[in-house]
Amino acid sequence: RGVFQYAEGAMMTDGNGAARSRRKLFESGSGTRTEAFGAMEWGLLTAAALIWGSSFVLIELGLESFRPGVIAMVRMLLGAGALALFAKARKPVDREDLPRIALLGVVWMGLPMILFPMAQKWISSSVAGMINGAVPLMAAGWSVILLRRLPGRPQLIGLAVGFLGIAAISWPELHGSRATALGVVLVVLAVLLYGLAVNLAVPLQQRYGSLPVLLRAQLASLFIVVPFGLWSLPGSSWSWTSALAMLPLGVLGSGVAFIVMTTLVGRVGPSRGSVAIYFVPVVAILLGVGLLGERLSPSAIAGTMLVLAGAWLTSRSERPAKPVAVPDRAAA
Repeated sequence: RGVFQYAEGAMMTDGNGAARSRRKLFESGSGTRTEAFGAMEWGLLTAAALIWGSSFVLIELGLESFRPGVIAMVRMLLGAGALALFAKARKPVDREDLPRIALLGVVWMGLPMILFPMAQKWISSSVAGMINGAVPLMAAGWSVILLRRLPGRPQLIGLAVGFLGIAAISWPELHGSRATALGVVLVVLAVLLYGLAVNLAVPLQQRYGSLPVLLRAQLASLFIVVPFGLWSLPGSSWSWTSALAMLPLGVLGSGVAFIVMTTLVGRVGPSRGSVAIYFVPVVAILLGVGLLGERLSPSAIAGTMLVLAGAWLTSRSERPAKPVAVPDRAAA
């Protein structure tokens, strides 16, 4: 299946021998599979949720000694280093696509890793986590803008049900939380960037695979993350507990999980693939109960059921709704 791209009024596909035209910097694509999720898709979704859901515990351990900027810098260095070990990650890509890959690194890795720690000076982590649950909705919104069509009805219903589940999970933690307009705006901006990123990743993954794209994207993100990390070094201390927590956080959370997520959205598209984010707080809650002895509230249980129902609806065979009307000049 071709990747749909809008470039100055022309559609181009990634097939060999197809007519080529200059690509736009902002582009998205359809997944190569519109069928209901199979074992491969559910496996990728589960892996991403498990890795990113466990990241909250690792970050908490890291914050015992390191400032947020140091954690962001170290995890990205470890993630890029892990990707560089794979020969496929060093495969060449078209020079024309390097600006798009650099943009992906900035909006998916560089800026959000700075925005979240800044925001949590003014809002609690629970508020930030609930807003982060809107990533699939943002991904669907960007997909409508870039692809000029709505997702199918089951996917729209599933996204809405899943977000209600995230709200139910987070609700007990919201009472008494501190929230200011600036903190909320920073998290919303990060979530908007995440939604854009999963759209940008689709055509790049389909052209080159996940590894070459992500290695270059992470190297681009270092130009933002490293100065922030070096600025944050004063005030950090050293402990083996925090240092060892950085290894899985970097190699898995900033390496493997991005490979898994990029592969998933390349297969099923940005709207359906990003539903993996709905499972991240579910995993974090289960780990908190199992490892830290935290209590599980009734609303968290109900929210988890909604998340599962929303994910199942979103995973159904995709039958896109009518294309969104656009002027003739911008249509393919």
